[in-house]
Amino acid sequence: MDVPSGAWVALSLTVKVAGWATAINLFLGVGVGYALARWRFAGRDVLDAALTLPMVMPPTVLGYYLLVLIGSQGPLGQWLLEHFGIRLIFTWQAAVIAASIVAFPLVFKAARAAFENVDPELEDAARTLGVSEWAVFLRVSLPLAWRGILAGLLLSFARAMGEFGATLMVAGSIAGKTQTMSIAVYEAVQAGQDNTAHFLVAVTSLTCVAVLLSAGRLAPGRVMPRG
Repeated sequence: MDVPSGAWVALSLTVKVAGWATAINLFLGVGVGYALARWRFAGRDVLDAALTLPMVMPPTVLGYYLLVLIGSQGPLGQWLLEHFGIRLIFTWQAAVIAASIVAFPLVFKAARAAFENVDPELEDAARTLGVSEWAVFLRVSLPLAWRGILAGLLLSFARAMGEFGATLMVAGSIAGKTQTMSIAVYEAVQAGQDNTAHFLVAVTSLTCVAVLLSAGRLAPGRVMPRG
C-alpha cells in the first residue's frame, strides 16, 4: 500500500502531542490524585467531579472553552501575546493543551484509586521512623501504586492520540503543523484518499488494542508472569 508522506507526518505529530500530553498528566494527574486520596477537606467531591468533567463533556464544548481562554482575545491568550509574544491558538502546543485536558481524568482517577489502595499503616510506619513526607511518597506510596498509575498513563496516551474535537477547535487542521492522526483520517475520508485513511485507522486501532491489553495486565491483583 502506497502511503503518502503526509500520513507519516501526521503520525509523527500525533506521537509528539500525545507524548507531551502524557508527560504533563504524569505530574498533574499523579499529584492531584495523591492529594485527593490522602487529604480530607470540604468540597472534595465537588472538586473531583469538576476534574472528571473532561471525561464526559463533549470535546467540542471543551474546545470552545479552551478557545475562549487561550484565543487571541481570551484572558490567558491575550496576556501571553502581549507580554511574551506567544500565540497558542492554531499551534501544535495548543493541541498538547487540548489532549492533556481531555486525557487528564484517566490519569487522575487511576492515580487516586491506586493511592487509596495503599495501606496507610505502611506510610505511618515510615513516618514513625523519621522519614519525611516527600520520602514517604517516593519510597512507599509511589512504588506501591505504580501499576495503577502506569495503566492510567497508557490509557491517557491512547486517548490523547485519538483526540479530535477539542484539538480541531484550538489547533485547526494545518497539514504538517497541527494535523494529528484523527483529523488526518477525517480529511482523508473527505478527500477520498482511501490509502491514507486505511493506514492511519490501522495504526490507531492497533495502538488502542495494545494499550488496552497492557493496561489490563497492570490491573490491581493481576500477577505478572516471570521470565
